[in-house]
Amino acid sequence: MEYDTKTLPSHTSDKKSFGFFSARDRWPVILTGAIDDVHRATSKCTDLEKAEEGKKITQGLATLKYELQHNRDLTPLPDDGSPDIAGYNDELKQRGNPNWFNVSWLYSECYLYRRISTLFALSTYWKNYDVFSQQKMSTFRSSRPAVIELAARYNDLTRQLQSSQSSLAGASNQKREEAEKTLFMEMCEICLWGNATDLSLLTNLSYDDIQKLQGSESRKANEKNILVNNLPAAFSCLKSAQQNVSKDQERRVDIVLDNAGFELFVDFILAGYLLQSGLATHIVLHPKNIPWFVSDVVPKDFSDLLNVLLNAKSFYETPSESDTADGKTPPPLSEKEETDLRQLFDNWSSLYAEGKIILRPNAFWTEAGSYWRLSQTHPELCEDLKSSELVIYKGDLNYRKLTGDAMWDPTTPFTEAIGPLGPGSGLRTLALRTCKADVVVGLPKGVDEKIREERGETGEEVGRKWAWSGKYAVVSFCDGKA
Repeated sequence: MEYDTKTLPSHTSDKKSFGFFSARDRWPVILTGAIDDVHRATSKCTDLEKAEEGKKITQGLATLKYELQHNRDLTPLPDDGSPDIAGYNDELKQRGNPNWFNVSWLYSECYLYRRISTLFALSTYWKNYDVFSQQKMSTFRSSRPAVIELAARYNDLTRQLQSSQSSLAGASNQKREEAEKTLFMEMCEICLWGNATDLSLLTNLSYDDIQKLQGSESRKANEKNILVNNLPAAFSCLKSAQQNVSKDQERRVDIVLDNAGFELFVDFILAGYLLQSGLATHIVLHPKNIPWFVSDVVPKDFSDLLNVLLNAKSFYETPSESDTADGKTPPPLSEKEETDLRQLFDNWSSLYAEGKIILRPNAFWTEAGSYWRLSQTHPELCEDLKSSELVIYKGDLNYRKLTGDAMWDPTTPFTEAIGPLGPGSGLRTLALRTCKADVVVGLPKGVDEKIREERGETGEEVGRKWAWSGKYAVVSFCDGKA
């Protein structure tokens, strides 16, 4: 806590905040889903000892739900052998052993998922069980049309980038760089929104076609909701490194991951593009090391994703439980669709085998505190990230941790709100975030007020509800190497 910002954090006691709404309404639903998942898994167990452990875990989840809904005190986490437990419990003590509706939202939400993790870690038969895995795979299955479309377009793009006959080959340096910047921005916006509906850009690398799409109504509709967009500055850093660093020198981009499923899929699209365009030579992906915030990526999600691509026909044509219940049969994949997904598997697995895509989990990402603590509590990780040309933080939780989940004035510069990761830190930070929480910084003066007025959210008794929906986004950059 001593290294965090002194700006007041978002709090579960604030009834106009998303933190209060999460604790009251969202978390009980999440715990109910976890209870149901373990109960179903337990009912299928043939090993009596494993079944008994499953029942014990189910009871532990039910107890946690009861304590939350009845506003009991947060209790010290049981020691599951991991070094972060002491940090959680020390901080709990420093916070005065609070109850669920009178505590920092960030700390309590991390505590919630870390406590769930202890129930499995302390077992014998369920140590590696991901209580959220079925939900992740179900979500990815529902993204089938977007996955198929993106796979085809990515393969087309790969062939063009690898071809000496690219339509950009004869363009002037200035036109080529403008087109490359537009393509980079499009790729990042796909990652930002997780949206595969506006991907016509990826079918052609012609400068004229790129420029036409840049002015299309669909792009404008999305871009007007990006309240801060620093992608051009991030591109300039990567392009400068590409032009000025020797060819045999590593130029690394790190991605601190957010959600599994389709979002991880588009993160790999971005990673593959950065490598094949020459904007990076290596990509380091940072997943969580335990199941986290329902859908966050753990290492197994990476192998699950590749297995889906390798066995796409079986995955997409086998009815899910809900399909079976509804009497539905998924339509078969066409031969081309199956081929496109297999080619994607070949491309990504090759990049991974060659060491160009690396997975690097770290316990820091599932600790309770903000990223303001990074250099003090995890100096080795901090030094490692300094060797990256750019560290991309995906999603809302990473943004909350970057800014300390504090109630900043929305005009506060992003470079100020990320504290020790800001200017002079030696780190380049790019946050791709659709807004799903109260904290937001870097807005031009008057933007927050204008949106509130348009949505009828004026008055002190109304929180920043516009920032809860995911309709708006911010893409914020800080060059701490400058």
